[in-house]
Amino acid sequence: MQRALSLALVATAVAAATAVPGVSAAATPGAVRWGACPEGAAAPRLECSTLDVPLDYRRPDGRQITIAISRLPSEHPSKRRGVLLTNPGGPGAGGLSYPAVLAASGLPQQVRDSYDMIGFDPRGVDHSTRVTCDLTPEQQARRNFPPYAHTAADVTREAGNARAVAEQCASSRTGWMLPYITTANTARDMDRIRAALGEPKISYLGASYGTYLGAVYTTAFPRRGDRIVLDSNLGPGGYDVTAMRRFARGMEEVFPQFAAFAAAHPEYGLGNTPAQVTAKFFDLAKRLEAKPVRGIDGTLFRGITFDSLYSDVLMPTLARTWQALDTDRPLPPDPAPPNMENFMSARLAVICGDSRWPGTVREYQRDVAVDRVKYPMLGGSSANIGPCAFWPDKRVERPVRIGDRGPSNVLMVQNERDPGTPLVGAQELRRAFGKRATMVTADQGGHGVYPFGHSTCANDAVTTFLTTGQRPTRDLACPAAPGT
Repeated sequence: MQRALSLALVATAVAAATAVPGVSAAATPGAVRWGACPEGAAAPRLECSTLDVPLDYRRPDGRQITIAISRLPSEHPSKRRGVLLTNPGGPGAGGLSYPAVLAASGLPQQVRDSYDMIGFDPRGVDHSTRVTCDLTPEQQARRNFPPYAHTAADVTREAGNARAVAEQCASSRTGWMLPYITTANTARDMDRIRAALGEPKISYLGASYGTYLGAVYTTAFPRRGDRIVLDSNLGPGGYDVTAMRRFARGMEEVFPQFAAFAAAHPEYGLGNTPAQVTAKFFDLAKRLEAKPVRGIDGTLFRGITFDSLYSDVLMPTLARTWQALDTDRPLPPDPAPPNMENFMSARLAVICGDSRWPGTVREYQRDVAVDRVKYPMLGGSSANIGPCAFWPDKRVERPVRIGDRGPSNVLMVQNERDPGTPLVGAQELRRAFGKRATMVTADQGGHGVYPFGHSTCANDAVTTFLTTGQRPTRDLACPAAPGT
């Protein structure tokens, strides 16, 4: 979803051994000592460790930070073919327990036998050396979407809040880390993990933002990737202002599924037709903007609805939430995510540090005016100004440009209707990869294909690739699964 900006991390023609200064001098193979996982990440058979990496890879012997890593060993070592590095997305989300999550979510046994599955908390996140913006509880409660801007004055008003958060991030006790909490450096950390494990190559399974991380890794280290799976894809520039604005498009593309669900269940009282459910959305948003109910205002209502479109299984809870807000009754339980301050801070560090965002209020006013008309459900929020507009200009390198040079070892999987990473971004990334990639598109909604989705066609394609190395001979369109 992000416009590809400028130069590649390295020229892919350069030999892999010299791709990034300092990386080839990674930790001694076999140096990882596995032990118990920290509280909150522990799971059956999951082992954890840490690895020190350079803060700045231009100075590999300089200041070091710590990366937390995990391993879910192959259940049948005789069938093991290597390691499968994993990332659940974000940015800002921890991945230490993700191998166990995948295993518990239906990852096929033959995949679990074929690999030691490796997870990690990216730099800045959770059990790794973490960043903070010292976000107040009130700032955390606003979550990741700016308020819905109905007018140019609303954008001007929000600019003050955005600037304040950017200044907090820069002046916090971890402000020294900000120029180095980037996708490019996380990709370098991944190669340090590979080297520390003594592996000549790594396979990879990354979802959502993890697709951009995987794309950057296989661009920077084209000969060190084995089988690369990218699930629910950002565009070739990653998570920039375009990606943020596309959330509104994704919501409009997926919302009809929820509208049909709610209309088919009149017990929720949200409308008897999809059109009535859609009208209820705008009615509730307007009412909650005027008078919040149980702490939920219009912007948070839009965000809750957007988040709940990530999976069909969330639709009943979303319908009950709407019902409760409509009638001012107790809301369904919604426990606050752990480490919200760190999640939001690390997310800002990555998305603001990876690329340059528009820097004037006027540009955001223009974008809001466009998106509010094109995508009225969320466009006035996702196009509004945020802290990246005022981020300190201390970038040490330009973003990676994803291209078509390297081995043909990338399999992309994508839902046709995805709120978080709409199909248009995946199509852009597919074109950027050229001959390097094959893409499987599933006729289904939601965010995430493998192994969570209903499409046997798409799931089987990924399993086959991970276990045999065989991809579809050309891009594949999978039909809707029966009953979906």
